Amino acid sequence: MDNKILLEVFIPLVEESYDVFVPVNRTMGTIKKVIEKGIVDLSDNGYAIKNDTNLYSKETGEIYNVNLKLTETNLKNGSQVILI
Repeated sequence: MDNKILLEVFIPLVEESYDVFVPVNRTMGTIKKVIEKGIVDLSDNGYAIKNDTNLYSKETGEIYNVNLKLTETNLKNGSQVILI
């Protein structure tokens, strides 16, 4: 699956972690929106989508720029991110 990678997404608000396949040819802003929509469904509406959330590297704490494509980041298969 060269067009997607698997990310582990931790969401402190709902105290859950989810494995999510995301497309590599999209911007981080689009990926964040896709992840948030999926989390709303998986958490039985326990998560509310907000405009001020960001994706962070769990390893370094770096905020991922929403304008960069995933291929322009250091994310790879199995990377861990935090959605805050």
